[in-house]
Amino acid sequence: MRRLAGKTALVTGASSGIGRAIARKFADEGATLLLMDVTETVREGGEPTHRVLGVPFFQGDVSSEADAEEAVRRAAAPTGRLDVLVNDAVINLGGKLADTNLDDWNRSLAVNLTGVFLMCRAAIRRMQSQEIRNEVRGRIVNISSQHGMIAAPENAAYGVTKAGVVYLTRQVAVDYAKDGIVCNAVAPGKILTGKTGRAIEPRWIDYSHARTPLPRLGRSEDVANAVLFLASDESTFITGENLMVDGGWMAG
Repeated sequence: MRRLAGKTALVTGASSGIGRAIARKFADEGATLLLMDVTETVREGGEPTHRVLGVPFFQGDVSSEADAEEAVRRAAAPTGRLDVLVNDAVINLGGKLADTNLDDWNRSLAVNLTGVFLMCRAAIRRMQSQEIRNEVRGRIVNISSQHGMIAAPENAAYGVTKAGVVYLTRQVAVDYAKDGIVCNAVAPGKILTGKTGRAIEPRWIDYSHARTPLPRLGRSEDVANAVLFLASDESTFITGENLMVDGGWMAG
């Protein structure tokens, strides 16, 4: 039996990187999927994720209230329920606080934090109307970061938003536990997704290797495996947690 057989899932930020890996993993495990992103373009190159997997795609912005609600509606339409929401959509603009302009700050908050709020709210409202199956009505998995708990060097807006995601995860978990809604987060360390730019500048790669006890940096599939566990019925009596997938970064 595949671990997500009979379950309907919505994955945001699903076109590229970690979101693409999660979508692949969920499809392999039998989920009925809706993928959401602002673009179908794969940042690391290749055929659009939804075409590779043969699943529906909704081009939408998580920071839009209307788009968040429409995505949940579309995701639940085939089966009449939404079992899993994965909040992976993110923007990373970089910069120390004094060098961050207001537009970049506001856009980071809108996508990385308000987007998680809007998607969680829409999903929770849907999940509350569903019957309980295997002790839960639905599961939410948010993608946070180790930089939501420690400073993100020269990346103020990103770090602040990820700290907010960690807190929001706990708040949702506590407020909706009695409704049978489970909410956890996965906190990636340094993950090599194939994207270019600031993320793979030698100084940040060297910094990440120095901070990571294991002898390699992370892969998108490492995060996808953890998300799959938290999205599946194998994850029992776990809610409000922020699961590190960081090669030991935060243990050092």
